[in-house]
Amino acid sequence: MRNIPRFIYLIFIIPCCKIAIAQQKSIITWSDKNDMLSESDWLIKAPVVKAAVFSSADKRSIILYNGLVKRTFLLSPNLVCTDYKNMVTGQQLLRAVLPEAMVTINGNAYNVGGLRGQQEKAYLLNEWLSTYTKGDDDFQFSNYTISELKPFVEWKPNKWWAYNKKQPSGKVLTLFFNNPQAAVKNVTIKVNYAIYDNLPLISKWVEIENTGTAPVMIGRVKNELLAVVEEESAVVGSPDKMKKQQGLYVETNYAFNNAMRYEISDQTLHWKIDSTYTSQVNYDYNTPCILEVYPDKVAGIELSPGTSFTSVRSFELLMDSYDRERRGLAVRKMYTAIAPWTTANPIFMHLVSKNDQEVKRAVDQCAATGYEAIILSFGSHLNMEDSSASNTKKWQALAAYAHQKNIKIGGYSLFSSRRISEEDDVINPVTGKTGGAFFGNAPCFGSKWGLAYRDKIKYFFSQTGFDIWENDGPYPGDVCASTTHPGHTGLDDSQWKQMAIQKDLYHWLSEQGVYINAPDWYFLDGTNKIAVGYREVNFSLPRENQKILNRQNIYDGTWEKTPSMGWGFVPLTRYQGGGEEAVLEPLSEHLKDYKQLMMQYYGAGVQACYRGPRLYDTDATKQTVINVINWYKKYRAILNADIIHLRRADGRDWDGILHVNPALKTKGLLMLYNPLKEKITRTIQVPLYYTGATDTVLISEQEGKKIQKKLDRKYMIELSVTIKPESYTWFTIE
Repeated sequence: MRNIPRFIYLIFIIPCCKIAIAQQKSIITWSDKNDMLSESDWLIKAPVVKAAVFSSADKRSIILYNGLVKRTFLLSPNLVCTDYKNMVTGQQLLRAVLPEAMVTINGNAYNVGGLRGQQEKAYLLNEWLSTYTKGDDDFQFSNYTISELKPFVEWKPNKWWAYNKKQPSGKVLTLFFNNPQAAVKNVTIKVNYAIYDNLPLISKWVEIENTGTAPVMIGRVKNELLAVVEEESAVVGSPDKMKKQQGLYVETNYAFNNAMRYEISDQTLHWKIDSTYTSQVNYDYNTPCILEVYPDKVAGIELSPGTSFTSVRSFELLMDSYDRERRGLAVRKMYTAIAPWTTANPIFMHLVSKNDQEVKRAVDQCAATGYEAIILSFGSHLNMEDSSASNTKKWQALAAYAHQKNIKIGGYSLFSSRRISEEDDVINPVTGKTGGAFFGNAPCFGSKWGLAYRDKIKYFFSQTGFDIWENDGPYPGDVCASTTHPGHTGLDDSQWKQMAIQKDLYHWLSEQGVYINAPDWYFLDGTNKIAVGYREVNFSLPRENQKILNRQNIYDGTWEKTPSMGWGFVPLTRYQGGGEEAVLEPLSEHLKDYKQLMMQYYGAGVQACYRGPRLYDTDATKQTVINVINWYKKYRAILNADIIHLRRADGRDWDGILHVNPALKTKGLLMLYNPLKEKITRTIQVPLYYTGATDTVLISEQEGKKIQKKLDRKYMIELSVTIKPESYTWFTIE
């Protein structure tokens, strides 16, 4: 792990004043004293400097700045970004100017802002800017406003245990552009930048308003274009084999692929070559050095008079290291801040029920053991699509029973992987028939059935008081060529419109305080949890295999996800196959394995779907569950904290993880496992840099005697541990 020296943080003194619009005289004037590198680690201690928007001393530029990132825009002759700097490393990301956005309206492509005339594209000098000119056909900058950052999902945090219940803070800069050409004179484009407190992060999105009396057709919208410095000098090589810029990590709220990882789920990031960059090293000009953000399969959105279109929202996180752990910590900290609902982590069981009495029994067992929620699993007798009075009344009563015992209740609902009808399923654009969707057959969310499904889910939650929704699908990557579905016009807008319907449902549920387990990367639109990443048929393997595989899944699935963002799985009863060696029932006969599986998941801060009809079968089993839950709740804050990856499980030697949070009294919790059939003693190096400790720590094994340890200059301690055969141990660090 990278050793990052620690220095005293330099405090910047910034005048406090209220800013409304660009013309207001009280806008903060930029001082070159601000333009200094940050000297403390933002991953350990929040910077003193807050996000603000500045005016340059000569009034020709505006600057976004928060001590960690700086982005500068020249206002005239047309607005253009001229500076994008990482204030931790000093790295300049820009090598050339590009438009602020590119939009296609009524079949014609337009630049939004930007300047022309740069010849040398390897780097950009300020003295060149005065020679650049605006494009006559481009959208021209007119004015800007500054406002406080507002939540993009109105989450209700009070119903759930969450590490972070605060919405992010910062500033939003909105840039206005117009075009006098007759074809688009009634179109106003707003380019929005949000700069966040305490993060090297800027978010960007574009709004297009139709202020005229006739509809306009919106095609491809590129909400971000950056000519970035290249990552490597490669004389030959194709773009797909060359490194992309690693100093800039970008996510958007348009990701789906059922992969449980953002990088694979992304649908919007495009790395392009720049043939006008004639001084690049690559002989064929193949360096991937232009970043564009837009969804591939979206074109043809009709914008009626008086309405607006909002693009995807991109989040640009500036990186200061190639180290995998540090980069992952940065992404996890970003999610904790911008999507605080992902830190909610209720303790739940996955109930398989045949009747109402089994639900009540499970509620009673949850209340007796300290569990906090029940999710009626697939295969249970819950049907949220049944809007009949009898069904609604039944589940309303069961929800009330659970709430009386202080237990949350929710359930599973399948959308995709099912066939509805020829009229309602997605139409394959190749065949003109149903079939060929992500999972074979699937309904279209824009069909009559899909819109009714949305309304039925809303009705069920509003009437029953249910707290959790676990939905399987939909997968809006399924484009639909139907021209008769009421929720979309045709193929070109089908993916976008289906996604919009789905986002509306997620936002509505979040605003009602409903917790959402979703099977895809919809975190930035209100979902709480996704699978940590596993192969379902592995839960039919013997328990001995599952223990190792589960620890591998946890280790691999928490590089970019916090523990609370993923769920695991424990089959109490048979799941997709396997014999007696694969399941835990009868629980009392497999108590050692049951406890270790719980400790592995709770010890990682990852909630698992304990799928079966009950949590315990005997008093001994009940007490074991109580003991584990009490332990988890006692150390819940640190167990839900970030994971430092120590050694991946391989069945050959010890493996383990370390939780860290410098803001807590217990700054670290170490979980170590011995998969071998004999006792082992090992001396391991424990990295404590991200605990915030600098000199000494107190370490205790399983609440035993506290021993003082001195950190070396790599912020490590040496620890000798002995672990029983096929067992585990844990240490707290203060």
